[in-house]
Amino acid sequence: MADDTAAAAPDAPEANGERQAKRKKLFRILAIVVVTVAALWGIWYFLTQAGRVSTDNAYVGADSATVTALVSGPVKDVRVSGTQAVKKGDILVILDDADQRIAVADAEAALRQARQRYGQASATADAARARVSARGAEIAQARARLRDADATVARAQAEYARRSSIASTGAVSGEELTAARAALAQATAARDLAAAGIASAEATRGSASGDLGAADAVVRGTTIETAPDVAAAQARLEKAELDLARTVIRAPVDGIVTNRQVQVGQRIAAGAPIMVIVPIATAYVDANFKESQFKRIRMGQPVELVSDYYGGDVVYRGKVVGIAGGTGAAFSLIPAQNATGNWVKVVQRLPVRIALDAKELKAHPLRVGLSMEATIDTRGK
Repeated sequence: MADDTAAAAPDAPEANGERQAKRKKLFRILAIVVVTVAALWGIWYFLTQAGRVSTDNAYVGADSATVTALVSGPVKDVRVSGTQAVKKGDILVILDDADQRIAVADAEAALRQARQRYGQASATADAARARVSARGAEIAQARARLRDADATVARAQAEYARRSSIASTGAVSGEELTAARAALAQATAARDLAAAGIASAEATRGSASGDLGAADAVVRGTTIETAPDVAAAQARLEKAELDLARTVIRAPVDGIVTNRQVQVGQRIAAGAPIMVIVPIATAYVDANFKESQFKRIRMGQPVELVSDYYGGDVVYRGKVVGIAGGTGAAFSLIPAQNATGNWVKVVQRLPVRIALDAKELKAHPLRVGLSMEATIDTRGK
């Protein structure tokens, strides 16, 4: 019994040593594994994750088009409903166009009347021009009559002078002398009448010239298309036709109808919004990154985005196209007032505009307001 105890005593230290050696070996292996895993993780992080900044404070946006009525009138027909997809140019709403048709007819009549007035003014100018020419001919005739009257006076004066010179000899009777004197007076009166005829003809031509100037001022330098009254009437007609065309309200862009606020029979005023069209094909993302993350964020860097709408299996690829000029707090209705004694620093966020790939959007359309997770690879260019 004593011999067995003596034999087992030396074996106990050896067993403890072996266990300690195994334990040390396991620790060394575990340390090597940990170091290897850490090294591999470090390499993976450096190759794939270093230089990447992320945020889940990102939302889908789009430059939505607010459809407004450009003319007033009662709604005759509504061709679309909320959530309906439309193409640019599709008819959305039709207004009752009775008033606009009447306005077009009135403008057409006004245009015809303006053209008629221009034609009358042109004819009046031509007639006044003809009257001026006629009065010129009358003046020439009056001057010819005056020259004839001057010749007649000269003959009468010569006859009277000859008879007067020989009247004392008795060769000419008193009756002949009286007749010669009367002939001279008659010729002189005829000459005065001819001179008055010239003055009258010149006055008449002056009046005709004034009428010509007034009539010609209306049409001078213009045609029937460029006359002011005709052009104004044409503009009013075009405005009436434009208002008539605007009674048919069409989609300004491709997109989804949202927030429809119009019903059949409702009378809407010009400028009143009736619906919103969201162009989801050109949607973008506004990601709000912390100010401490902007050290290496630059324009054009690639971005990966994930939406809860489709889950992590759908990854969108975009790029940074813009950085806002200020934080949301700076442009809020009531900006923060930090000049106080109990001020506490709060990390601010700055919006970053991210453009999405059109093909990916077409394959997996998004909706405005959806939340996104955005990761920018700041190593990319």
